[in-house]
Amino acid sequence: MRLRHAGGETVHLGYCTNVHPAEDLAGILAQLDTYAVPVRQSLGSDLLGLGLWLAAPVAAELAADPTLRRRLRAELDARGLEVVTLNGFPYAAFQAPVVKQDVYHPDWTTEQRLTYTLDLARVLADLLPDDAARGSISTLPLAWRQPWDSDMADAARRRLDQLAAGLAAMQRDTGREVRVAFEPEPGCVVESTGQAAALLSGMDTDRLGVCLDLAHLACAWEEPAAALDRLRAAGLPVVKVQVSAAVEAADPAGGADALRRWVEPRFLHQTRGAGCAHLADPADAAYAADDLDEALDRKLPGPWRVHYHVPLHAPPEEPLGSTLPVLRAALRALFDGPVAGCDHLDVETYTWGVLPAARRPGTDAELAAGIAAELAFARDELVGLGLTTNQNVSMGVTR
Repeated sequence: MRLRHAGGETVHLGYCTNVHPAEDLAGILAQLDTYAVPVRQSLGSDLLGLGLWLAAPVAAELAADPTLRRRLRAELDARGLEVVTLNGFPYAAFQAPVVKQDVYHPDWTTEQRLTYTLDLARVLADLLPDDAARGSISTLPLAWRQPWDSDMADAARRRLDQLAAGLAAMQRDTGREVRVAFEPEPGCVVESTGQAAALLSGMDTDRLGVCLDLAHLACAWEEPAAALDRLRAAGLPVVKVQVSAAVEAADPAGGADALRRWVEPRFLHQTRGAGCAHLADPADAAYAADDLDEALDRKLPGPWRVHYHVPLHAPPEEPLGSTLPVLRAALRALFDGPVAGCDHLDVETYTWGVLPAARRPGTDAELAAGIAAELAFARDELVGLGLTTNQNVSMGVTR
């Protein structure tokens, strides 16, 4: 959805397709028909934007073949779809039966991660709408925190320098600007905005910045306005925001039975107690667990926030809740002012398929309806902050 901020900036709001499993071009086109087109129709829009997830093999195939890129752009256009951002965090197999820590590999110490991200940039340059100011790609925050040493840090820094140089060269070749955004996440080398300021400062900030996932921000028990001030002071631009909410348990002991229903085998659900907010390392074991079942077994001190993306419009039933207050505070800090704090927003609830059984969509149509409801929710939050929509594409989404 394209919205207009009071300062005049166009703000793109979209949904991330990493909720869908397709990893080849034929499968991606099929998922457009199965989900994206029905979402667009449900929202009553002539135009819907997508934040595509392209697994590494199909990204490489597209990057190597301009004919395939033109075909994908034409297929998007024919369906009333457009793309301004890609999710480059998962490398492959993101909807496999078990993902867990595999999603953090290959990391930013490796040539594979660099190659994949530059492939995505080349693809995005040809998918961008002609009137889009620029594109963005979100990626992992360097690596999982263990193992991590000075040699790995040096290797990652070299990769980031190579990434910036590659993005600059691509812009010279194509005339299109693409920026890459590192996404702080629980359990990673960069989990908090304080760690981002310490470890990512010194990057080429014309081309590299931060992707602020609002569920991750909540799980680190950060206060949004202070977090944004911290990034600004470090000179790190917010390139992209993922509009997401996490599970919250005010009384984990009393809500243990309800929390057990959210334990599942596919994704990590890093859990943080409120005490982590006072620590330099939010992953300190005194208030942190790398998965929800571990937190339950260890009886971490509460209250808890759990890295489990929940549908924005449908928070968990009591005694659990969601971190929507953090989401709202972050959007207010970003957009309640003379200048928009970011121009690419992405609804990223990739967990629809692993929600507790009673909350899980049973059909493709139910999933499409849920995605449409989330987009409408996010749009309404932004309109409530004074952003306006274009009537011709008022329900559309660009990512």
